[in-house]
Amino acid sequence: MTTQKIILTLDDAKRIAAAAESEALQNQWPVVIAIVDDGGHLLYLQRLDNTQFGSVTVAIEKARAAIAFRRPTKVLETNITEGRLQYLKLPGALPVEGGLPVIIDDQFVGAVGVSGVRSFQDAQIAQAGIAALISHLQGR
Repeated sequence: MTTQKIILTLDDAKRIAAAAESEALQNQWPVVIAIVDDGGHLLYLQRLDNTQFGSVTVAIEKARAAIAFRRPTKVLETNITEGRLQYLKLPGALPVEGGLPVIIDDQFVGAVGVSGVRSFQDAQIAQAGIAALISHLQGR
């Protein structure tokens, strides 16, 4: 039995980034937006003006953690704050909110990581990007 694999294209990544950028600019939040494919490979990176350069690596790692563990990085963060310190030893786990997997038709196709402002704001920006892609796909 074979299945059809859905892939996240560069156009998809650009659509996510544009909506995420719009959300960030609307709130005057300087951030880095990173989008990875289902293997954690960087597809697209956008650093808004005046964003600290340390957020580049953090955004990428948030996205990679979200796809590697197929869950928002907020889940990893919650586990740590609840005392499950073994999560700190998971390779590639970044337990800081702001990384979200991209799921299309029940398939994990990639992830978005955002860094630059407070973690819950990073997640808000990432969610805006994903929502724009989902809305576009539903409109086809």
